[in-house]
Amino acid sequence: MSDKKGARPGAILFMCGMNSIRSPMAEAIAKRLLSSDIYLQSAGVRSGERDPFVDVVLEEVGLSIGRHQPRTLEDLKDDYFDLIVTLTPEAHHAALELTRSNAVDVFYWPTMDPTAATGSREQMLDAYRDVRDHLWRLIEERLSGISRHPAETA
Repeated sequence: MSDKKGARPGAILFMCGMNSIRSPMAEAIAKRLLSSDIYLQSAGVRSGERDPFVDVVLEEVGLSIGRHQPRTLEDLKDDYFDLIVTLTPEAHHAALELTRSNAVDVFYWPTMDPTAATGSREQMLDAYRDVRDHLWRLIEERLSGISRHPAETA
C-alpha cells in the first residue's frame, strides 16, 4: 500500500502523544471523509486529558468526538490495524516498534502541537483550526479523494 489517493485500508489507527488533540481530530475527520466500512480509531502513546478546544474547532465544521476519552493503544479492544498514521515523532517511534511483530503500514504526518500557541483565546483557537485543516487536507488527499473542505461543510 502506498501513501496515495485511492489506498483504502480496512482498519486505520491515528496515533499521537496523548490522544487528546491531534489523533481524535483525525479520527473524527476520517469518519466524515472515508467509507463507513473502514474501521477507524485513535490512540496515544500515553493517556492525556481531553482538550475542550478540540470540541470547539470540530463543532465549527459539524463534527464531534462525542464522549471520547483519551486512550492508549493498550486500551483499545481491537488492536489489528493495517495502517497506522502517526502524527508526532513519539507516536511514530512507537508505531515502528509495532511493525516488528505485526504486518502494518505506517505513515508519518508530522502535525504541530496547537498547545504551543500563545495569545488570546482566538489566537489559540486559530492554532487548533490550523491543525484541524491540516489533518483534513491530508486525509482527503492521501486517503479518501473526497473533495470536501471544512469551509464547504460549515
